[in-house]
Amino acid sequence: MVRRSEAGDADCAIARALDVVGDPWTLLIVRDAARGVSRFDGFQAELGLSRKVLAERLRLLVDGGVLVREPYQDRPVRHDYRLTARGRALLPVLVALQDWGDTWVLGDGEASATAAEDSREAARVHALRGARLPALALVDSTDPGAAPGDPLAAGAWTVLYCFPGAFARPDAYPPGWGAVPGAPGCTLEARTFRDRLAEFTAAGAAVRGVSTQRPDEQRAFAEAEGLTFPLLSDTALELTAALRLPTLRAAGTTRLKRLTLVVDPARVVREVLYPVTDVEAGVAAALAAVRVGTSGEDRWGPEPS
Repeated sequence: MVRRSEAGDADCAIARALDVVGDPWTLLIVRDAARGVSRFDGFQAELGLSRKVLAERLRLLVDGGVLVREPYQDRPVRHDYRLTARGRALLPVLVALQDWGDTWVLGDGEASATAAEDSREAARVHALRGARLPALALVDSTDPGAAPGDPLAAGAWTVLYCFPGAFARPDAYPPGWGAVPGAPGCTLEARTFRDRLAEFTAAGAAVRGVSTQRPDEQRAFAEAEGLTFPLLSDTALELTAALRLPTLRAAGTTRLKRLTLVVDPARVVREVLYPVTDVEAGVAAALAAVRVGTSGEDRWGPEPS
């Protein structure tokens, strides 16, 4: 594929970036790579592209330093395609496009931390049931000395509850926060998970809170509220992009909408709660889902291949 930038655009970063990712298929390949797809046949199955077109786009992304090829088979030679640091730096772009689409194409243009139950956004989130979480590393803000690690508990069920933002002091909330539908309630949600944590532990599940806040903000909140479960910081939007989680923009920052995922020890999402309009009922529903899962009741069907 040839570059589209004209000579007058040589110093325009937007035009030069579009030379690499301006074709719609290239960004969709990056989207699927963020979800853990890495092999040629996997991309083809997801996108429905011809082998010729897919090979051209993959070559463009490798040449542009967005993907790197890693051999996994010698005879014949086969490669995995994985995001580089340059490729992962595109994740906020993907999330911004999704947020714009949810708000202005599928929505009415109003910022919201929730969605209608019959919305296309909710349907996309509910479709996560049966999806397998790829390998990710998030910062545990409650353990400052620890390196970024797996957001899921090893060998156990995990409840990942995503929230827009929680702060140690009322005056730390962004201006107009209370007017954003669905945004208030993060403190109540954290306190409810805190107060019922022993029940989740007894049922065989770990609890993790996730937001796109800075670790220092999360740490101050966790200390103020006496939380004994981790709060994970997804400032790089890796989990958000991998699962195409819904977001909103508030005070110039991308924030997760309120939702809860119940994930089994094999990293498979077994239950999705979205929208969460009643925080305490949402926590109770997550606990009920864990109890069903750990009881051996196969309510969800076979695991994905």
